[in-house]
Amino acid sequence: MRPKVMEEVEGLRGVNSVKIKEAHEEGKKVVGMYCVFSPQEIALAADAISVTLCGTAQAPIEDAEKELPRNLCPLIKSSYGFAITDKCPYFYFSDVLLAETTCDGKKKMYELMSKIKPMHVMNLPQTAQGDEALNIWKNEMVNFKEFLEEKFEVEITDEKLTDAIKLMNKERIAMKKLHKLNAHKPAPLTGMDMMLAQWLKGFNVDKEAGIEIIERLISETEENIKKGIFAFDETAPRILLTGCPIGSGSEKTLRILEESGASVVALENCTGYKGLDVLVDETKDPITALSEKYLSTPCSCMTNNNSRLDLIKRLADEYEVDGVVDLTWQACHTYNIESFTVRNFVKDELNLPFLQVETDYSDSDAGQIKVRVEAFLETIGSTVTA
Repeated sequence: MRPKVMEEVEGLRGVNSVKIKEAHEEGKKVVGMYCVFSPQEIALAADAISVTLCGTAQAPIEDAEKELPRNLCPLIKSSYGFAITDKCPYFYFSDVLLAETTCDGKKKMYELMSKIKPMHVMNLPQTAQGDEALNIWKNEMVNFKEFLEEKFEVEITDEKLTDAIKLMNKERIAMKKLHKLNAHKPAPLTGMDMMLAQWLKGFNVDKEAGIEIIERLISETEENIKKGIFAFDETAPRILLTGCPIGSGSEKTLRILEESGASVVALENCTGYKGLDVLVDETKDPITALSEKYLSTPCSCMTNNNSRLDLIKRLADEYEVDGVVDLTWQACHTYNIESFTVRNFVKDELNLPFLQVETDYSDSDAGQIKVRVEAFLETIGSTVTA
């Protein structure tokens, strides 16, 4: 049985579409962001609203392809399509955009997008190791802080940063607790509901209100566990989904997995657990603490990215998964190349079945993916039986 609070969670995007318009009309500043590397705390400390921007739907991709190559990552095309068609209220009401140099495709797309809205670009070092990378990223944090101070005519103090860090840590702790409920066997939440709850948090105009809803979802789910109410039975194969970010509109592979009888218990991707794993150290200088936290993100744009393998292992062990599925978007070269390393690690080190699904946002290959998923789940079933 699905938790009743999930109806409120699903309604958050519509509610926040109205709230972002009202906030804009009241003169509240809005900072639009796309990436898990984006430090929301600095925007919040500038007394601005920090929102995730749309980029997980197929609909605006056709418009984007009038300016962007067709053989480009669907996330990039969807993001740009929403921007040029004004179909994303969060983009429309953003006063400034924060971009980041994670992959080459996004970096070049941002050049075009910067002609639509004022934009600040954070230059991400491509390695998380060493003092040099940390110093570079700290400097980028300061540059973003100074950009907002000038743009919004405010002063971002250490006290305001600390308050914002505490608020964002509170959100991460709540989302982390929610995610960890699915370590229970059997899982009390579907992967689809977990994905929606994690993804929709980025659209919360009122962070405290969003946290309160998640805490109520946690309480209801905990009660369901006590009552023996679960999303799947004990026979459902438990799957860890890793790879590219997903959201409403790009959940095709996740949906097919669960429609085929799997229980997706853990979402390692950056719209799932990846950004929740490490909290910001509240005892340190705020800029240093933010730099350390965000630089620790195990994204495939980093080299090396062994910390992603460490996270996959921890999640696989804690959630007692039966298999790992790696979702990669077409033309996402960093995740596609890294999938070879992940495959070998999952098979050789974790001794678990592995499936890579390379796809886009359309449903054109849904039937093919379903056949592959069903065969994969049969393999897991025969392995467990043996």
